[in-house]
This record gives sequence, C-alpha cells and structure tokens, in this order.
Amino acid sequence: MCCGGTGMEAAVALSCGAQTRVSSPPGGPEEKSPLERKVYMDYNATTPLEPEVIQAMTEAMQEAWGNPSSPYPAGRKAKDIISAARESLAKMIGGKPQDIIFTSGGTESNNLVIHSVLRHFHKVHASEGDAAERHRLVEGAMPHFVTCTVEHDSIRLPLEHLVEEQVAAVTFVPVSKVNGQAEADDILAAVRPATCLVTVMLANNETGVIMPVPELGRRVAALNQQRAAAGLPRVLLHTDAAQALGKRRVDVRDLGVDFLTIVGHKLYGPRIGALYVRGLGERTPLYPMLFGGGQERGFRPGTENTPMIAGLGKAAELVTENCEAYEAHMRAVRDYLEARLVAEFDKKIHLNSQFPGTERLPNTCNFSIQGPQLQGRLVLAQCRTLLASVGAACHSDQGDRPSPVLLSCGIPADVARNALRLSVGRSTTLAEVDLVVQDLKQAVARLEGQA
Repeated sequence: MCCGGTGMEAAVALSCGAQTRVSSPPGGPEEKSPLERKVYMDYNATTPLEPEVIQAMTEAMQEAWGNPSSPYPAGRKAKDIISAARESLAKMIGGKPQDIIFTSGGTESNNLVIHSVLRHFHKVHASEGDAAERHRLVEGAMPHFVTCTVEHDSIRLPLEHLVEEQVAAVTFVPVSKVNGQAEADDILAAVRPATCLVTVMLANNETGVIMPVPELGRRVAALNQQRAAAGLPRVLLHTDAAQALGKRRVDVRDLGVDFLTIVGHKLYGPRIGALYVRGLGERTPLYPMLFGGGQERGFRPGTENTPMIAGLGKAAELVTENCEAYEAHMRAVRDYLEARLVAEFDKKIHLNSQFPGTERLPNTCNFSIQGPQLQGRLVLAQCRTLLASVGAACHSDQGDRPSPVLLSCGIPADVARNALRLSVGRSTTLAEVDLVVQDLKQAVARLEGQA
C-alpha cells in the first residue's frame, strides 16, 4: 500500500531533508506489521516530545535542580537555563525576552490576559484625575470584550463566566460562512466606547483557518489613535497562537498584537506555556492572578519549573531553525491526504476545512464521509490503524453532536455530524496516509454492511 515514487513523495522527501531529526510518531516501532500499525493523526490535540527536547529536560533535571533564586551553582545554572529559554521563545515570535512570562499552559495564559484587562479597566475608570485621564467612559459602563464564535474554551468560558457574574459584557462575533474567518470588519463593528480587549485566535484548531490578525492589528492601532483623541481607553489585542506556532512563521511585529499565547505541547514541547506581553508592565498592563514569592517579576509567582522551561525553550529553538521545512512537509502530506480521500470516496467526501481564498494551517484536514451510518465517532470506532479525533480534544464528551465550530462556519448539521479532523505532523509519511485511507475505506464498508 505504499504510494511509490510519486512527485508528491519527492516533495515530502525534499522538505524532510532540511530537518536534522524529526520525532518518532506515536504508536510504536516502524517494524510493526500493517495490521498492528497505529498511525497518529491528531497533532492538533498534542504532539510527542522531540528527542532534543527530552535531552534538554533531562539535563536540566540532572544539572540544574537548584532553586533559580539561589546563589549556588545548581541554582545559577537553573536561572541561566530559564533566561536562555526566554530568549529562544522571544526569537521564535520576533519579540523581546523581557516580554515573555512562563505559565502552566494556554489556559492560564488566556485567563491571565482576560482578568488582567478586566482589572485594568476598573483601575483606570476609578482613577483620580481629569476626565481625559479617566477616558470619559459612560457612567456605569461595564468593560466590554470582543471575540469570535470559534474560540477555544479557555477564551469562551472565562468570558461567559464574566457575563454570568454581570461584571463584563461580551460580543461573540460570528465567523463568515463564506471563508470561515472572523472578518475584521465585523470585529471592528462590534467595538464600543467601553471595549477593552479584542481576542481572536491566530488559527482555528478544528478547521485550520487562519484568522486576519495582522489586519486586525493595523486597524485596531488606527482605531486607538481616534479613541485617544476622543478620551476613550485603548483597545488591547490578544491572539491565541497555540495552533499556529510550529506550523507557520509567527511574528508579533507583523501581527501587531499586545498579547500572544504560546502552548508548548502543540509544538513538540512539554505541557507548559508562555505569554507574550508587548512592553510588559509599561506599554501593556498585566496583573497577577497568583501571589507568592515574586518569580517572573511578580506577574506569575511560584518556583520556576526549570526542566519544563528548558524543554519549551528547546522546542522554540527547533521551530526557529526548521519552521519552513516543517511547514513544507506537512503541507505536502496534507495535500496528498486530501487527494487520496477524494480519489477513494469521490462525491461522498466533503472537505469541511477548504474555503475558497482562505489560508489555513498546512497540516489540518477536516472532512466528512457522507452517509446516514457514518457519524465521525462511529467511523473512528471502526478504524484499526487511525488514531485521530472528530474535533477539538476538549470537546471529546459531546457524543454525536455536530461541532459548534463547523456549524458556525456554515457546514450543514448532517455533514458536520460525520466530521473527522486529521492533523498530520513533522514525521507523517505518505505511506502512512495510504494506510489511513485504506483503514477508513474498510471502516466505512463495515458500517455500511459491505464488508
């Protein structure tokens, strides 16, 4: 079932040649027989650790076990590792090391942004001084947030909680059913005098659609000039870049964002994260949610997890060095996967993540095999090789209910109910794609009673 020496195979081999080493795919040794072989295609949910990442973490555990705040050698070593990792993260996103704060992961980073902006709104509104200094907000106005309907739960749920507690107002802007994007015009139209934060993900985890964050950055900057003249507060801009990092170049200068969320386990690193804050504490406010020993300049206290930070730093370093090769490889494999699906299932296949003229992540393929017995979960349950998901891992308890993200993008409910999300990785091969497509074909045949 190997695909042989196609042009696509050559493209994948060429893109892999730029990499020094790629992760071994989950599922065991290469020598397993096809019937035993498992092919992992859920890299948007999580990724395995790169060997270099494991090595960096192991060395940190062995040599830098000291408290980073301590003066003896093991402590100084830990502090040096943390500083180097901060520099690696900053280089990966085109930012400054002093603007990087380490967190436990994407959920904490996203919540930290939301609660910081909420607190800053109240602090500024309650400050003494003339009307211009207090931004002349409408008396009694609640802080207002703007986001879109396809955000990760770590954005959606805290905002919904603020609404339930009646401490903030939130506008959830629908994405376009034409291109799957949260369009800049719609986002800007939702801004009010009391708007304090716009938060839009950089790439959607289910469809792979790239959001127009650079355009939002330029337009929010222009809007803030007008708001300053009118005595209104600056609108801050945040993007959750969890899915984009490691799959395409990300530069905070091009994006024009004030906050950017980094998630380690999406880019072959450990399960911690970081938050970029432009001009941390000076240009852009940040307020701690935790209080303790004053680590991370008091913004995120707690003794630093040196091994995890070392691993995240190494993962960022690998992205900086190899991002173009990673992207080219994943795109070639993803395109081959979609071509094989169309060839095998013909008119029964619906590619849910293809929107005309819309850029998407190079590794993400969301599709449905149409048929009354072919709900995504049923198909996966019949698969003997494929390891994948029907959508976001954090929605794994939704049963056969269609994905709200796909419904928001205009995918009909009966099609969305059959959806599968396959996300390929740095080490996925064309031979594995052939195994997966054959596995899907056999699963569908069993479900339709044709086996």
